[in-house]
Amino acid sequence: MTIRVVLVDDEELVRVGLGLILAAQPGIEVVGELADGAGAAALVLETRADVVLMDLRMPGVDGIRATAETVAAAPDARVIILTTFDLDENVLDSLRAGASGFLVKDTPRAELITAIRVVADGDALLTPRATRHLLAEFLRVAPREPRRPASTPLTGRELEVLTLLARGRSNAEIAADLTLSEHTIKTHVGSILAKLGLRDRVQAVIHAYEQGIVTPAG
Repeated sequence: MTIRVVLVDDEELVRVGLGLILAAQPGIEVVGELADGAGAAALVLETRADVVLMDLRMPGVDGIRATAETVAAAPDARVIILTTFDLDENVLDSLRAGASGFLVKDTPRAELITAIRVVADGDALLTPRATRHLLAEFLRVAPREPRRPASTPLTGRELEVLTLLARGRSNAEIAADLTLSEHTIKTHVGSILAKLGLRDRVQAVIHAYEQGIVTPAG
């Protein structure tokens, strides 16, 4: 199945460069592009795009607002945020808005292609490196007083899985830590997302920290 991609970036050279890279990849097609976040949701609906590469900082409608509008209009579309700096203070806001991950603009070509395929397959782009960036941001904005964990519908085992997931562990690593099969971990992750009404692993990590289930120092 061909992965349909929309490019949203105010820099024409960036859009051209991404377009050339993606055009050379089998199974990936660029179906539209914009220089502003305004109209991104409409374009995604019109082109039936699977993945959006969204610049974070743009004049007019920025990547955060455009992501929220796109996810609301096209829940099945996945947004990857493109940012110039790893620790851009707005990255966390874009993930809260519904993005499935983020990449810096100097990401190697192979990693970019892998990221597109990963999110198109319904997973989230949540590498240990990306998780460390999220942790750094939570450390920066976390309140000084410890928070009491919020009540949760999750079972004890699901809380264990969520805690490890929030620390950047892969399914295979969580399975090894808990002496369970990777299939069982995938089942637990799916149950966690369903019970909490979350889109993907990125949203689960944010939920875990915001609700005090996991603390930045924990």
